[in-house]
Amino acid sequence: MTTREVAVDFWFDPVCPYSWTASRWLHEVIGRRPLVVRHHVMSLYLLNEHRTDVEPEYWRNVELSRGPARVATAAATHFGEEVLDRLYTAFGELVFDVWRRPSPSEYREVLLVALPRAGLPVDLADAMDTDEHDASMRESHDAGVALVGSEVGTPITVIDGSAFSGPVLNAIPRGDEALDVFEGARLLAGYPQFFELKRTRTRPPVFT
Repeated sequence: MTTREVAVDFWFDPVCPYSWTASRWLHEVIGRRPLVVRHHVMSLYLLNEHRTDVEPEYWRNVELSRGPARVATAAATHFGEEVLDRLYTAFGELVFDVWRRPSPSEYREVLLVALPRAGLPVDLADAMDTDEHDASMRESHDAGVALVGSEVGTPITVIDGSAFSGPVLNAIPRGDEALDVFEGARLLAGYPQFFELKRTRTRPPVFT
């Protein structure tokens, strides 16, 4: 197993539970091998805006829940993408670590706590309700999607320049298992003829 430093680019929508499990997996790996993770914003809203097979109820929820991605984009615009990791950690610990999916109206309350925890000004929460940063969000989103094609979900991960949609992890790999999963993903993603592994999810995600 190589121990050289590996670069990872990670596109996430803050409200996606599978972005959260993947991001916590990468945090586990960081403690076990040299790894640099760069975070970028993508959007479930933008991912689904032109799809015709989306259930109306799901689309309404996606449309109403795009505020946190807007706030993350505003934070990256004003303070650099390096703040995204700690903002996402602060946000996710308030949402996913207790498996409380806020209603769209509650996301502002969560962000008002998460932003100062991340060392960021609370007035960034105002970006939830404006399209001021939507062009930048689309630019970041499109940059990630361009690497893997349109038939994707969240997150998008790039390991050493090899991009793929996912991983969709139903639970967070811990300890040595996290490193094993990472090395497997790195090897598969690096093989140019590899395209897909998939199976139907049968259980809700677990975050502990």
